[in-house]
Amino acid sequence: MAADARNQVTDEPGTRAVPTAAAARPSAVARPEAPGLASPAPEPPDARSADTHEPAAPAPVPVPLPEAGGPRDAVTRLHAHGCWYPSANADGTEAAFICDRGGVPQLWAGPVDGDEVRLLDSSPDPVKEVSWSPDGRWIAYTTAPGGGELTRVLCVRPDGTGRRLLAGADPGSSAYLGCWTHDGSTVAVTVAAPTAPAYLERTGSTSADADPAGAPLPPDRADRDGRGTLLGGARYHTGQRTAPLPVDLRAPQAPAVRSGGGLSAYLIDPDGQASPALLATETHAATLRVCDLSRDGTLALLRRGPRGRREAVVRRTVDSATTCTVPVADGDPWIGRFSPDGLTLWLRSDADREYAALLAVTLDADGEPRERSVVAQREDQELELLAMAHDGRTAVLVWNAQGAGELELVETFPARHAPDDTGPARPVSLPHEVVTRVVAAGPRRMLLALSGSRRRPGVWWAHEGVSLLRTRWSSRDEDAVPPGRPPVTPVPQRLTARDGLPLSGWYYRAPGRAPGEPAPCVIHLHGGPEEQERPVFNPLYHELLGRGLDVFAPDVRGSSGHGRSFVDADLGTGRFAALDDVADCTAHAVTAGPADPTRLAVMGRSYGGYLTFASLVWHPDLFRTGVAVCGMSDLLTFFAGTEPWLAESAAHKYGHPEHDRALLRALSPMSRVDALRVPLLAVHGEHDTNVPPGESEQFVRAARERGIPAELLALRDEGHAFLRADNRRLFRRAAADWLQRHLGS
Repeated sequence: MAADARNQVTDEPGTRAVPTAAAARPSAVARPEAPGLASPAPEPPDARSADTHEPAAPAPVPVPLPEAGGPRDAVTRLHAHGCWYPSANADGTEAAFICDRGGVPQLWAGPVDGDEVRLLDSSPDPVKEVSWSPDGRWIAYTTAPGGGELTRVLCVRPDGTGRRLLAGADPGSSAYLGCWTHDGSTVAVTVAAPTAPAYLERTGSTSADADPAGAPLPPDRADRDGRGTLLGGARYHTGQRTAPLPVDLRAPQAPAVRSGGGLSAYLIDPDGQASPALLATETHAATLRVCDLSRDGTLALLRRGPRGRREAVVRRTVDSATTCTVPVADGDPWIGRFSPDGLTLWLRSDADREYAALLAVTLDADGEPRERSVVAQREDQELELLAMAHDGRTAVLVWNAQGAGELELVETFPARHAPDDTGPARPVSLPHEVVTRVVAAGPRRMLLALSGSRRRPGVWWAHEGVSLLRTRWSSRDEDAVPPGRPPVTPVPQRLTARDGLPLSGWYYRAPGRAPGEPAPCVIHLHGGPEEQERPVFNPLYHELLGRGLDVFAPDVRGSSGHGRSFVDADLGTGRFAALDDVADCTAHAVTAGPADPTRLAVMGRSYGGYLTFASLVWHPDLFRTGVAVCGMSDLLTFFAGTEPWLAESAAHKYGHPEHDRALLRALSPMSRVDALRVPLLAVHGEHDTNVPPGESEQFVRAARERGIPAELLALRDEGHAFLRADNRRLFRRAAADWLQRHLGS
């Protein structure tokens, strides 16, 4: 968007529309329908856009902040730390990134070819996303106050001055980053409306939902040490959180989901010279992210929709009209980019496909689609990440090859080719297995965040795509683990489920055992369920292996990386088959591991925590114990307590909380808790608003009422993901102690 183009168009009373270029695109004229491309899909009934005149979430008001307190250098430096989520300045000489060398993920910056780095925000709130403005004047970033799941968007100058809060200050609200306009004058931010107070009053759930979103912080917050509390006796809640009042979900008036939760996207001027401009708004939305804006500011690329039904939306900014929709894959939210002239849209999409590929959608001058074509694809491998060079003429593609990443560069506008064609792929050798993020870093340069089975996340930079150089401030390989205990490289495993579906996983063998010696084994189940087990260094696995416990980490049905059919195989009643997958994978660990069939445990986080609860009651004689981390124990109470936008997204995956109540009840571990036979440990973050802590509390309570040993580890200042080094260390040691005590070693 041109810096001098500030024309405003009002599309509804009291709302200023997005600034548009002075010379708008010509109006569309009648023309035949584009061959091979359907007309824009109708708006989903539960996702109403700005042109339906639905009320938007209140426009955020930027708030200047005092300089962050505390030193500008880390108080203590961890011997082992990671660096991830890089974003470069315009010429690629410096990078802003997230690093936990001070014990919590914080915003840092430094030269890509030097070792002097600076801390830009020393507050204790974990940082989740980073984006450097194209003009180099600002760095925008997302933080999680109190370690919870509700987030804020802030910005700061590259020298650490001028820090200000852009969005997410209202109690109960949340905000996250979109893209910058190409001139760097404004940044897109999505704001989630606060949850309706009526639900909070009915359930009694107050501080757990309000604290992380910007409500006044407790007076003792500065003195809290971040340590967790291992609950015993009759205690089922932390001292800072009031347990929700019981809700009878069988009553006619029982809430299906929390009310509220509309999403609105704004363009915000960090300098505060212009008011926020509304770009899009949707009620009952699962997600809404602004991924790109055309260089003239007339078109916006949005990503919206629930899990399994994501779509790319092209919307004109002058009249908020949707011109094109294309299904896109789950996974990385940065789904695509416009070409420099705005006449081609490059997308990472699985539209009408089993695996995501690179699509080119040609557009006319008014943003209407003309043709869609697949320009880069692989058999049985999905396009996992897509990034574009600053000039918009080179695409960086990362393919998921059975869990590992493979990177290649393609020219998107090669000479003597059609505008939607690409040049030959140029592979780039990687020093580690998995790419977690790739961004442009000046002319013909890029930054990559890499991880692998033998190292922690780090940042590499590449010039001309020829060779990769590790940044000096990334964690050293030798820092990953203590001396004498090298990481274990996992062995891939293939098996077949009882219904014939191919499954896979990674087996980690504890060092020091004879090849055929049976060993106690932990079946570890990832979250999502659309996540994928990857060969990356996992400190939890390293802790368990050091205690003499094997680990088998499978991908049960519903996991990503194996095609759309595999992801959708657990929908509806298919989730019962996913529970059978856990048993089948456990049997494979015994026959191929070799795991000791008398010393097995199940463990998992988020959806993996749900599978842990469920496996203990569906297969009560298979495991000696379980460790459930942030898991759902009752899908109906989960829907009633989670964030509205997450409920919208989860309904497609698990079942609708109103129409499928009987199915959700049948799939809930709480409905079969009488079958529980073995002790369990539940772990939860006190500020988790994705899966409220009550999900763990009610299962632990039910176990104790039935005479089953059960304990709950509640981690202070944590949400759904444990981000603070002390808490992560406490969690790992507590889980390993529990498993070692019940399995032996």
